[in-house]
Amino acid sequence: MTHREVLRYPAAQALALSVAAKLITRIVEAQEASGFARIVLTGGGVGTAVLAATAREPGRDAVNWAHVEFWWGDERYLPSGDPDRNDTAANSALLDQVGVDPRHVHAIEGPDRSTSPEDSAQHYADQMRAQARPADDGQVPRFDVVLLGIGPDSHVASLFPGYPSLRVTDRSTAAVHDSPKPPATRITLTLPAINAASEVWVLASGTEKAEAVRLALDPESGPLQVPAAGVCGRDRTMFFIDEAAAAALPLDFGRPIA
Repeated sequence: MTHREVLRYPAAQALALSVAAKLITRIVEAQEASGFARIVLTGGGVGTAVLAATAREPGRDAVNWAHVEFWWGDERYLPSGDPDRNDTAANSALLDQVGVDPRHVHAIEGPDRSTSPEDSAQHYADQMRAQARPADDGQVPRFDVVLLGIGPDSHVASLFPGYPSLRVTDRSTAAVHDSPKPPATRITLTLPAINAASEVWVLASGTEKAEAVRLALDPESGPLQVPAAGVCGRDRTMFFIDEAAAAALPLDFGRPIA
């Protein structure tokens, strides 16, 4: 398991601005190395705030947005354009404001485009397999960054504590039913797909996330009960948290960012 870097910010806004700047830098680095960057987006308040900050970041002009592939770690099984979908928020916050090639935006199908959640999950797995290169050595592209939020119950993507999807090791996606958080039906990447990424970044803001963050960073935690404890990038794993989300950690845990 890669070492987990923990960066602590005084407030949510500072966190979003810093992650946005780091994301742009990482995209530019990936494009310089291979011509393309492959980014997995997350929804939620802090994830969307990061995308909005990215759209406002002056450094965004250094990115060739036509050469960025966008994927999602999970999606609510709702029709295209539904305001509760993660991609709807991402489009409004960032993608509609930069020169993204629509062919490189890989949305997860909802009920208007698939016959079932299982069909949608399989289609997304097929898309990722088709985009994986021989050097990626797996069923999914070697994503440059996977962005993840964390829930108060320690879920990431739509991998909830104790759910069968956490035990899936032979597929890159899974359909989720009876989610404890509405809407009940979702599509998610599995842990092996998430952990195939070069870097995994976990974002957390607010006191309601404090216990989940503590458990995720506890070396004794296991992914079946604490899904966030199971995420691990091949090269780097980073937790970006504000002081409210760090409330259950020792004061000297992690690196404070002014």
